[in-house]
Amino acid sequence: MVKKKKVEKKETIKETNFVESEKKKVDVWKYKKYICKVKPIGISAGGKNIIILNKEQAHGHDIYVGYRTEMKVKDKKIVGIVDVSEELIKSGEVGVYKDFAKEYGLRSGQEVEIIHMDRPASIGYIKKKLDKGTLDEAQIYTIVQEIMNNKLSEVETSAFITGTYINGLSDTEIIALTNATVKSGDTLSLGKKMVIDKHCIGGVAGNRTTMVVTPIIAAAGLYMPKTSSRAITSASGTSDTMEVLANVTFNMEELKKIVLKTKGAMVWGGGMKLAPVDDKLIRIRHPLSLDPEGMLLASILAKKKSVGAKYVMIDIPVGRGVKVHSYQQGEELGKHFISIGADLGMKVEVLITDGAEPVGHGVGPSLECIDVLNVLNGKGPEDLRHKSLLMAGKLFELCGKVDKGAGYSAAENLIATGKAMNKFMEIVEAQGGNPKVRVDDLPIGKYSHTIKSKVSGAIFHIDNKSISKIARIAGSPKMKEAGILLHKTRGSRVEVGDSLFTIYSDREDLLGYAIKALEKLEPIEMRRMLLGTME
Repeated sequence: MVKKKKVEKKETIKETNFVESEKKKVDVWKYKKYICKVKPIGISAGGKNIIILNKEQAHGHDIYVGYRTEMKVKDKKIVGIVDVSEELIKSGEVGVYKDFAKEYGLRSGQEVEIIHMDRPASIGYIKKKLDKGTLDEAQIYTIVQEIMNNKLSEVETSAFITGTYINGLSDTEIIALTNATVKSGDTLSLGKKMVIDKHCIGGVAGNRTTMVVTPIIAAAGLYMPKTSSRAITSASGTSDTMEVLANVTFNMEELKKIVLKTKGAMVWGGGMKLAPVDDKLIRIRHPLSLDPEGMLLASILAKKKSVGAKYVMIDIPVGRGVKVHSYQQGEELGKHFISIGADLGMKVEVLITDGAEPVGHGVGPSLECIDVLNVLNGKGPEDLRHKSLLMAGKLFELCGKVDKGAGYSAAENLIATGKAMNKFMEIVEAQGGNPKVRVDDLPIGKYSHTIKSKVSGAIFHIDNKSISKIARIAGSPKMKEAGILLHKTRGSRVEVGDSLFTIYSDREDLLGYAIKALEKLEPIEMRRMLLGTME
């Protein structure tokens, strides 16, 4: 009996040891981890969470290029994408780029734990989208969260964008992506019913309607917490232009205080965590100019929903050289904005506008500010004035502030009485600017060069992209004083020697580069006049 019991006990022990041993092997494979010391790399990686491991040591722990790791620093867990090096990083080190180290407060020699992670759940969902499948709300939410937590590499995120570009997104998917994008960051809650917003889908140089519309709306007693972007390929974004006059970088609480005080604001959206996953997606979409319609809708409407907007105006410029080439395309896109907006609890109005040429005279931060102040003072440029009044008027009608058809005159009256300008300066002061600033106070580049017509004729086309490119070469938007001042508009009759536009810069060498660029760029297309007719 005794021997039998011992044998049974011994066999049981062997079996238990085997199970524990196999479990331990699985755990080690699944959670490879080791201690390393931080080695800062003196260059930036553009905000990407990349860590560099010693190649031999990483491979020994079954970690390879492109794998995800969790870097544990005291009580913080940071997800990174692995790169490897044989010479730059020694065994026992982990290389981190300058911007990565700054964001997470990592210092040289600091001990961290490197932990091998499982493959993200999103990979399967992305493949499903590439295979023309439809994602449910939970799957889209997971993709957005894993992008935000840096669990997906740029290659994997690019595959998601590619899937939506090729196969599209259903309305259900667009709504899910919009809501997930909103949940990826903070939201603004003003506790007010009449919250207004607007957005232009882009591509038009000098189109600073936001800086005219916002004070008109606020002067009427409505709330407009306008968040805008900085320039990516244009000569200036709304935030770059507003920054000439006031600070545009605020956190959420500061924005709320400004809007509750003045009823309006014009700030940089990147300064706060409003729909931050959208910024990550835009950065990856930008190099190939991928703008899937469903993703465009989700991107724009998520930003509007994040600030609590109930009434939204979408400006869709159409024409040569912008995103939407025909009126019919613009109409179809507009209908989609209206239907998705309704499903999200927003009342959306769409304005299809002529985007074939720049709006206003100035292209570049300071020059665009001059246009805005002139319009608010009751002057031109006429195209910027008319478009801004049209948008503000439509917003008044949309939210029921005035009867249908009375919006334009109501907006016009707020400029004529000076109320819009007073409100604009109130907002400027609330954002830390000088409320007594005047047009003559705004600086423009001390170096300039005016391009004159070599032929008699009429201006047939002014190219948005070429104008923006020349202004950027001259230093815009980083150099606020740089840019282009247009002396003529499309359809204008010109004679030989008439001024077409002037390039401004604060650096003589940059002005020279901009002039040189005109050898390859044709910003203004002419039609010569022959015997009273155009050639």
